[in-house]
Amino acid sequence: MSIAPTARKIGPVLATFMVANNMIGSGFFLLPATLARSGAVTALSWLLGTLLAVALGGAFARLARQYPNLESPDDYIRPTLGRDMGFLASTLYWLSSWIGNNAIAVAAFGYLIILLPIEATPVAQVVGQVVLIWSMFALNLFGPRTIARFQSFCVVFGLLPVAAILIAGWAHFDPDLYLAGWNVSGQSDAAVAIGSLSVVFWAFIGLETGAMVAGVVRDPDRNVPIATLGGILLAGVVYLVSSVLMMGIVPVAELAQSSAPFALVAGQMFGAWAIPVIAAAAALKATGTLGGWMLVTGESGARAAQRGFLPAIFGRLLRNGAAGTGLLIVVISMTAIALTTFSDSVAGQFETIINMAVTLVVMAYAAAGLSLLLGNRTHASGTRERLLGMGALLACGLLVWSTPIETLMGAAIIALLAWAGYRGFSRRARPDAAP
Repeated sequence: MSIAPTARKIGPVLATFMVANNMIGSGFFLLPATLARSGAVTALSWLLGTLLAVALGGAFARLARQYPNLESPDDYIRPTLGRDMGFLASTLYWLSSWIGNNAIAVAAFGYLIILLPIEATPVAQVVGQVVLIWSMFALNLFGPRTIARFQSFCVVFGLLPVAAILIAGWAHFDPDLYLAGWNVSGQSDAAVAIGSLSVVFWAFIGLETGAMVAGVVRDPDRNVPIATLGGILLAGVVYLVSSVLMMGIVPVAELAQSSAPFALVAGQMFGAWAIPVIAAAAALKATGTLGGWMLVTGESGARAAQRGFLPAIFGRLLRNGAAGTGLLIVVISMTAIALTTFSDSVAGQFETIINMAVTLVVMAYAAAGLSLLLGNRTHASGTRERLLGMGALLACGLLVWSTPIETLMGAAIIALLAWAGYRGFSRRARPDAAP
């Protein structure tokens, strides 16, 4: 296998921002409204969620040193836990990515509807989500290069106006308003902080991407841990600051009912003219995120099919590299998810979807922790690996504890059905095939 020249590889600063950008997506734009239903006390959830993300990030950074050519969770799980666990982790990670894409669509259209001459009803919201999902599918059919260009455009023009709010907003921050909305849930502060962890952690999905692209990072032994932990801390600070700021400008009861909290805050700060500007910027950034994650979903599904984890149809690529047929199946499934999670409020639908996506991905994260804790013949488990593995498993345990029981049961049923299908019907890779 050819190795990219050092000059083409990225250093720790660019890698850090890449990891942070992969996390700063729909959660950044809509989670303040979801969390406002409990109150400003959820700032404690952001702090605890950041610590859990750091624990998991440390585990993935160590795995990147052991497996520098990571492409799939199967690469580091199969050597320790076997083929079936490799299948489960890879498949659940893939499922979480496209289920979570629905949450991104919720956030994107929640802002976009402000710009359209239609009433913001629940029916209009779900129809708009579906249209947005299929539009990004159509764009993906033009190939990865088109999506990459579109996403780059969305990042540049989508974040600049929002960054202006984060900088200028402190002149409008009201400490008394913030404290008045500290805890409106009727539960103790500790119960809210822990109970909101699953929702908050949606914002940190993507923390593993530094490990997954270790091959394009210069001096990965040193720089992947820096990029992973630095990116997590950077994203955590941005999330915490934005959440605190917004709940000190707009009352939490009003914020909780908004489908576009950043636009609402902009209107309070600058006047009505700022609402469509911020709405357009946020919708653009979230739409770019949706297109990019849909590309990731198609490619990860293709890799899973090549390993025998998914039906061969998911591995069929168009001439331009797009996973057309497999992505079509995914988009049909995403449409079904959008319709079955129909809710009277955008924040409610968003929370339902992200709880399931986080639960599925946490199962893959737990397998990573177990791989470090147990080790294998090639990579023995030393003191550092055991500590990192135990930290990752503790983080996963707290996230599971904070998840609603019905969501846990649904995720367990999905995992059992997937495993049964793999054992009974799937096309398996040759036993001697390299992962």
